[in-house]
Amino acid sequence: MKRERELRPIFSRRALLLGSVQLAAFGALGARLYRMQVLQHGKYATLAKQNSVNERLLAPLRGMITDRHGTILAGNKQHWRALFMMIQAPDPAAVIDRFAGLVSLSDGERQRIAHDIAGKPRYVPVLLKDYLDWSDMARIEVNATDLPGVFVDVGASRVYPMGDTMSHTIGYVARPTQAQAALNPVFALPGMRVGRAGVERARDDALRGDPGIVQTEVNAHGTVVRVLDRDNGTQGATVQLTIDAGLQSLAAQKLAGQAGAAVMLDATNGAVLAMSSQPGFDPTLFDAGVPEAVWQRWMEDPKRPLNDRATGGLYAPGSTFKPNVAMAALECGAITPSTQFFCPGYLKLGNHIFYCWRHQGHGSINVVNALQQSCDVFFYHTALATGIDRIAAMGRKLGLIGPLPLDLPGVSQGFLPTRRWARDRRLVWTKGNTVIQGIGQGYTQVTPLGLATMTARIATGRAVGPHIAGAVGDVVQSGNGPDDWPSLGFDMRNLAAVRQGMFDVVNTQLGTGYASRLTIPGVFMAGKTGTAQVHDLSQAQEKANYDDANLPWKFRPNAFFIAFAPTDVPRFAVAVAVEHGNEGAAVSAPIAQALITAALTRNLTPAPPGTIQSAPQALISEAGPA
Repeated sequence: MKRERELRPIFSRRALLLGSVQLAAFGALGARLYRMQVLQHGKYATLAKQNSVNERLLAPLRGMITDRHGTILAGNKQHWRALFMMIQAPDPAAVIDRFAGLVSLSDGERQRIAHDIAGKPRYVPVLLKDYLDWSDMARIEVNATDLPGVFVDVGASRVYPMGDTMSHTIGYVARPTQAQAALNPVFALPGMRVGRAGVERARDDALRGDPGIVQTEVNAHGTVVRVLDRDNGTQGATVQLTIDAGLQSLAAQKLAGQAGAAVMLDATNGAVLAMSSQPGFDPTLFDAGVPEAVWQRWMEDPKRPLNDRATGGLYAPGSTFKPNVAMAALECGAITPSTQFFCPGYLKLGNHIFYCWRHQGHGSINVVNALQQSCDVFFYHTALATGIDRIAAMGRKLGLIGPLPLDLPGVSQGFLPTRRWARDRRLVWTKGNTVIQGIGQGYTQVTPLGLATMTARIATGRAVGPHIAGAVGDVVQSGNGPDDWPSLGFDMRNLAAVRQGMFDVVNTQLGTGYASRLTIPGVFMAGKTGTAQVHDLSQAQEKANYDDANLPWKFRPNAFFIAFAPTDVPRFAVAVAVEHGNEGAAVSAPIAQALITAALTRNLTPAPPGTIQSAPQALISEAGPA
């Protein structure tokens, strides 16, 4: 008992000491846990998040392009694709090989993947396979543990509901170049596309949008477990064009099977209502890459489907150039509306004879009748009296040559020769050169767009300029009203004479375009036919009035027609060009007649900016569950 009483204080002191040590240890541990979990919670939460959550940028959805009524001309269609985050794979090459064993990859796709892996940062996803089907996705999901960094995601491809009907005007998109991706990391994102032609290129900045971001949780193997958050970014702005899809379709339909172009403007404000170049091409092919066989076929096609004839096609305009010569002569005083020249069917100049298309001649004729019957001899004399420099200056004033305010890339400015141009090239300019220019041949080169602009300016007397963008987002574009275009300052008597001549072309029996007059009661169209040689005939052939229809297709003359209507209050201006169509009156005039007739019977009031009135189901459908 005594021994127990002696030991009890010793154990008490030891227990107290041990308890104190334990209390200090647990206190330190608790303090450490408090500091980590409470005071330093943000720091360690961030570290943990970085270990398990990945963030990546998403290519923005491209804005839509619509016509004036809201009909979609360029939109987006969702599809599934396989992406690869290199940063999540210790051996990217091995992952690619395993993926190729599950999902077939072409040689071109393998080359693209190798190029992207070598050129992109490891945190930027690489596109492995686009347009996956259900079986492809099933194989990827089943083998996910063997494919670290590989995941299935929703992509968007560009679609064009009107196909080749508007291919040149709308343009197309393609992958950014390596140089673009180097300057802007957003361009390196899978699915990113930039405009390469047409409206897609002209309005690329507005259509592109802002990128989004997605957060995904991944496991230790680099496999995506779930999507934690997704912000798709901001879709690009909707670009509403002045184009009327119905008129555009009609123009393409009337040009079908031929090489040519048709341009229709609202003569009061320059809005482009239709601008067709045929043949066209399928612009959707550029999104994924044009197959080699298709590209080769385009290159070998003698009608050159990739050429935009409406804005870039340069042609000698033939007799559709005569209104320009008439205005130049009248305004400078070389002739008056009553001036007459005698047409015996030819003009002899030196030892060369320049024939009129009507070899029996037109007799004494003034400017109104010369336009009506397209007398070449009258315009031979008129061109000589006016001079080539004044003719060229009028061409610039009427919009045949020089820059136009059309908001599209690659618009040709056309060309009219001058004496200075000839001197700079050490060319001896002769009277014969001027004579040929007087009927729209020789060095003269204009576009269908330029011819339509000239027609609108003659119809209204204003410096109307063509434009195609009606609104970008909610912002209505400037230059859309009649008051935005100043007067050209013409003497109204001169302008009336040219307009009367063009009226008589279509509405009198002697007129070269009489067969294409309007059939709408009380409504009249004014116009001018044109036929331009592309193959020089011999003097013997010209003297014999050789029938060009007997020539091979590529040597036949080009056919033109310009028109405006209604003649009392002009609203529409049209220019049509058909390559090797032989006669403008027979081939091009009916196309213009059909377009003007349709325009006069359609509701062309544009929808409010950004309004989308019709959307093909394929453009708005979801891709479906993964």
